[in-house]
Parts: sequence; C-alpha cells; structure tokens
Amino acid sequence: MPPILQRLQQATKMSRRKILLLVLGCSTLSLLIHQGAQLSWYPRLFPLSCPPLQDSPPRPKHMTVAFLKTHKTAGTTVQNILFRFAERHNLTVALPHPSCEHQFCYPRNFSAHFVHPATRPPHVLASHLRFDRAELQRLMPPGTVYVTILREPAAMFESLFSYYNQYCPAFRRVPNASLEAFLRAPEAYYRAGEHFAMFAHNTLAYDLGGDNERSPRDDAAYLAGLIRQVEEVFSLVMIAEYFDESLVLLRRLLAWDLEDVLYARLNARAASSRLAAIPAALARAARAWNALDAGLYDHFNATFWRRVASAGRACVEREARELREARERLLRRCFGDEPVLRPAAQIRTKQLQPWQPSRKVDIMGYDLPSGRAGPATEACLKLAMPEVQYSSYLLRKQKRRGGMRLRPEPVLDNPPPRPIRALRPGH
Repeated sequence: MPPILQRLQQATKMSRRKILLLVLGCSTLSLLIHQGAQLSWYPRLFPLSCPPLQDSPPRPKHMTVAFLKTHKTAGTTVQNILFRFAERHNLTVALPHPSCEHQFCYPRNFSAHFVHPATRPPHVLASHLRFDRAELQRLMPPGTVYVTILREPAAMFESLFSYYNQYCPAFRRVPNASLEAFLRAPEAYYRAGEHFAMFAHNTLAYDLGGDNERSPRDDAAYLAGLIRQVEEVFSLVMIAEYFDESLVLLRRLLAWDLEDVLYARLNARAASSRLAAIPAALARAARAWNALDAGLYDHFNATFWRRVASAGRACVEREARELREARERLLRRCFGDEPVLRPAAQIRTKQLQPWQPSRKVDIMGYDLPSGRAGPATEACLKLAMPEVQYSSYLLRKQKRRGGMRLRPEPVLDNPPPRPIRALRPGH
C-alpha cells in the first residue's frame, strides 16, 4: 500500500479493503464529473437547494412534452427552453409544414397533418397552434406531459393590441391606435369571425380550443366546463407573472435539473412599444371585455399557488432565486459583463435578429460579442435564438437526420391563410 494510504488507514482505522473502495469510488466519480462537463452545454452553475426526499429514488428525466404556446404570454421563452433541451438529448421536435410556416396553421384547429413528415413521430411540440385534444393525442406518444402558460388578461391584451395592431381589423379601425378608445366601446370595432379576430377577444380561450365568443356572465357553466377540460389534459398551467417559480414547478414535474430551464428573455418589446403601466380603469375594462380569459386566469392562478404551497413555498422560492442568479451569470458569460436587450437594427448576428411585426413595434434581442467561436458560443447562440430562426434550423437538422434533405417539400391541399408577416416598407 502506498505511504499516503497507509497514513489514511492509521488515521481512520479503516480496513485496506474500505480504503481501496473509497479511492476507486472517488476516481469513478471524478471521471463521471469530467465526462458530464464535456457533454453539458453549460457548466453546473448551482446545487439544488431542495433535493427529493432521501427515500425517494431519482426519476429519469421525462422526454416527451407538448407545450401549448399561447400568445403574448412569454411562450417563446418557454419554447426556446424546450428546443434546447430536445437538441441536447437528440429528441425529435414536431415542426410545422412549410405551408404553415413557423406555426401549425394557426388560427385553424390543429391537425396532425400540419406537422412536417421529417419531424414525426415527435418527442417535443412547442410551436403555436389552436388546441385540439384528439389530434394532439393522435400525434404525441403515450405518456406525453402537456403544459401551457397563461398571463394576466389586461397586460396580455395591451401586448396583443400593440403587437397585432397592423394585422387585426378590429385594432386597425381604432382612431390613433388608442387602446383606451377600443376598450371604451369594443363592440364598435370588433367583428366576430373576421380574420385574426381572435387576437381582439378572449385569445387565451381561443388558443385553448374554446369558443372565445362565449361570456361567463351569460353562461357560467361554459367557463366551468372549459376549465375542467384544461385540467383533464394539462399537468401544469404556468403563470407568466411568476415565470421563475413556474419553471421550478416545470423542472420538478419533468424531473429535470434547474440547468435545463435556464433562459434568456425572448420576443420582448422595447419600452417605447408598450405602456409602462396599465391604469386601473383600463385594466378593469380589458378584463371585462375578455371575461372568459379573466375567469381562466383567476382559476389557474389560484391553482398555481396551491401547487407551490404543496411543493413547499420556501423551497420553490429558493430555487427560483437560484435560477435567477444563475441566469444572470450565464447571460454575462454569453453576452458580456453588462448584457442588455438591443433593437434588431443593432444586432450584428443575423441568426439573433428578432422578427419585427411592424414599423410601430420594436422587438428586442441579444447579440454575441465579436471574436468568439466554439461550443460555448454555439450554446449562447441557441440561448438567444428567436423562434423563426430556431424552428428553421431544427427543421433542416431533422431533415438531414432523416435523409430528406434533397426531397421536395410536399404541398398541402387547400393551404391555410399565411401566418402574419412583417409589413414591407411603404405598406
């Protein structure tokens, strides 16, 4: 036995066999840590503050997830988390057919036919669609976990009004693009059944597959039934206002690490493109006009906090704080000592330039410092990559993997209306 091990034996009174087992175990652990560091996109940034109970065996990470990406609810950031997780684990991501562009033919009801054949059968789904339970369950494998996210309806409606102002006819009719004018008399501008009308009335209910023209004031049973349908399918309804706490619950549901839910904020509007604060009277009017959405949000907000309490509120808050701290460290590592969101015109990296809905709305993004290359830079690129670029990249990657690179794209019969595009100069 080497002298150092002899001294260890004398100091600890351990048998030679136990010492050798200890040394062997440490060597194996060191090798595993080294391998993990080589395989991981991100170094391990923090320990879990709330590990599972000692008598609970660790669960493997859940690999099949369907995320209903609702509009203007931080869904693009969640989508990016899921895309990156799928890439790291070589999972297939369901992506839209070219006729649908980067959404699953929204606003039509979802159909499995809208999914590109190179991305079937999928493990992960995270692009915009209108929920259809039967079609999704036909596409996704058994055991898929369904999750979605909601946002406070007044704040969400302000974002919808700003973002889709040039596309939704109800919004375009309003003089001076005034949200206050619209909410003072929404019936004067809104026409049910118009193209993109769902952006102007109960958008959450529409995205969830509900009838956005129903009013809980006239039919309380309809709201109760819609809530029941959502609860039957979705294992977690996240809340945008409590995004980090939502990610803690998500990672627990899926048995993921906190590193798996690190994120950069995506698809954020510039301060000049949004109201700094929504006046109370305006918020009440927005909730009254979107009463179905308000009922959904209030119910699932309460459900969310019951779930936090069940998980241990102090524990969830500690993990959320650690997530925020690690996120800040990661952003500095990727985007410089003072990472800031920039207007698209200031972003040199073409892959990181966010899509702009109109000349009146500025969508911000991150840019990579110049002169960097390598795996870490690639990971940072994906962290801040907007939805359109990431979806296109994943489709190309999965087509190559499936040997479909040279095949022409099939064309759907009766293609749906084209999703929203940026306006051309002069239009």
